[in-house]
Amino acid sequence: MIVGEAPGEDEDATGLPFVGAAGRNLTRLLAEAGLDRKKCYLTNVVKCRPPANRRPHPGEVAKCWDYLDAQIALVRPRVILALGSAAVRRLLGPGAFVGTSRGSGHPLGECAVVATYHPAALNRKRGRKDQVRDDFALAKRLLDEQRTASQGSPRVSEGQSQVGELDT
Repeated sequence: MIVGEAPGEDEDATGLPFVGAAGRNLTRLLAEAGLDRKKCYLTNVVKCRPPANRRPHPGEVAKCWDYLDAQIALVRPRVILALGSAAVRRLLGPGAFVGTSRGSGHPLGECAVVATYHPAALNRKRGRKDQVRDDFALAKRLLDEQRTASQGSPRVSEGQSQVGELDT
C-alpha cells in the first residue's frame, strides 16, 4: 500500500491517484525497487484536494482518519510506504518526521510502515533521490521477508485497487 498526502491538481482532474510528475517519479521508483505499480494499492491521507494545493490541515486529516483506517483494514497490506509528512505523521504519530523516521520499518498492526519523502519533493530537492530509492528498496525487502515468512495463502485473493490488482 502506498499512502500519500492528498490529491493534487492532476489527480483531481483525472480522478486517479499519483499521476503527473509525482506519479511518473513514483512509477520509476517502484520499478527500480522491483515493485509493480499495478500491484500496489494507492491512496492518500486526505481524500479531497486542499485549496491551492496546500498541505492538509490537521482537521482535514482527522475527517478522513476513519476512511484510511478502513482502507488499511480491507487491503491488509504487508508494507505501507508513507510518502511525505502528512502520511508519516498520520501513520506513525504526530511527532514523527520523515527525516528521522525513514530508513527502517515501523510496526503498525500486522504490517510495517516505511517512511520516505514524497515523489513530488524529488523535483524540488534532487539530493533526496538516493534516500528515497533506499527507502523503496527497504519496502521491497520487507515485503519479500514477510512473503517468505508467511508462505501461506494470499492475504487478498481478488480485487481491484484504484489503479490495478492488489498485491497478494
